[in-house]
Amino acid sequence: MRVVHVASEVFPFSRSGGLGDVLGVLPEVLAAQGAQTTVVSPWYGSLAGQPAEIWRGTSPELTAGPSPIRDVRVGEIVQNGVQYLFIGLPEFDRPGLYFEDDVYRFCLFGRTVLSVLHQMGIKPDVLHGHDWQSGLVLAYAHLAGLRTVFTIHNLQYQGRWNMEEAARWTALPQWALGPDALEFHGDLNLMKAGLVFADAVTTVSPTYAQEITTPEYGEGLQGLLVRLTIEGRLTGILNGLDQERWNPRTDPDVPPYSDAAGKAAATALLRGEFGLDDAPILGVVSRLADQKGIDLLIEALPQLTPHWNVVVLGGGDPLLTAALSGWAQHPRVAFMGGLNEPLAHRIYAGADAFAMPSRFEPCGLSQMISMRYGTLPVVRLTGGLVDTVPADIGFRFAEASPEALSAACAQTRAEFERPDAWQARMQRAMALDFSWQGPAAQYLALYGRLGR
Repeated sequence: MRVVHVASEVFPFSRSGGLGDVLGVLPEVLAAQGAQTTVVSPWYGSLAGQPAEIWRGTSPELTAGPSPIRDVRVGEIVQNGVQYLFIGLPEFDRPGLYFEDDVYRFCLFGRTVLSVLHQMGIKPDVLHGHDWQSGLVLAYAHLAGLRTVFTIHNLQYQGRWNMEEAARWTALPQWALGPDALEFHGDLNLMKAGLVFADAVTTVSPTYAQEITTPEYGEGLQGLLVRLTIEGRLTGILNGLDQERWNPRTDPDVPPYSDAAGKAAATALLRGEFGLDDAPILGVVSRLADQKGIDLLIEALPQLTPHWNVVVLGGGDPLLTAALSGWAQHPRVAFMGGLNEPLAHRIYAGADAFAMPSRFEPCGLSQMISMRYGTLPVVRLTGGLVDTVPADIGFRFAEASPEALSAACAQTRAEFERPDAWQARMQRAMALDFSWQGPAAQYLALYGRLGR
């Protein structure tokens, strides 16, 4: 079976979050399980890696229409059994990944993908698109009669633009731009394109697949998602974790350990790095966004700091960044802005507990990582946090409020004072299996069913 994934980022070449992490592992596991696997992604100006240019040019279907595409280059990297193809367009030749003109850029990218595959002689048995940036590819794949899967990694981001301007960027026939296809309240909606045109739609946890059929989580698309559920086209497949990258036994960024007792050295290292006192450490590694409940954490800090040291790493919302920067003057609060992977490893390993007060969480990887490192998660009961954090390991709360977070952290602190019970939770956490083997097998089974 030949499977082609289309995504806007793929670790280690490009990454802003969980989407890149997924594409950094799932294709390799699929290849190891027997699928011939290709990943197609943009050739960003800041791409980490040097693809070998294997083709440059254009095609008649790309130069036609009001938004012609005349300069396309394709680079290739092959590693760990996976072919990575990077499509270079002038609009992507800039540092960074995402910008305000992304709907335009990913319309151009979406139009080039099938043309590039044709130029490379690649005919996929299944084309698997990820998030809204691949939505237009799904529309073209439908027109070409290809079997397709579309995965929602985060429904909140949909790739919307006013239809009057965006319609010409797509080069699609008029019927494909109507209310039964890409049109959404007068806008072009590329997430909707993936949902409408895919043969099967998945999302990254079973609970999130249920949640997005409700008005609270459906982001205006819940009616369509209910229909897909009734038709048997929407399922949830839980993400896995890169268990080599996130392994306390071999992690070069932390003192290696294999059990709960060995974790003390990592905690001492983190405590010394930030000059923290002997109170337990509550860690946070997150995008700074309302989705992640970081505002709830900030509001709860007056209740948390008498009992916890709090170490936060992340970037995003400037108001949340400013608030955390102000709190960093407190002797029990440490904040580092931006992305810092070695520090993230040290927080996962050195913290005693890990807070994820998310308003919604399609899957979440941080809670899996923290448990692998013996750091017990404090999570809101939503999405993938429901599916991955057992009640006998983590500490779970229902309401998205600072009061509920504070109460859960108080329960966590009380359990911390019972060393035997705490150690038992840590041992159970470190024994959990979040490998990609099972999810990859589920995807292969889904691909196989599309051919029946």
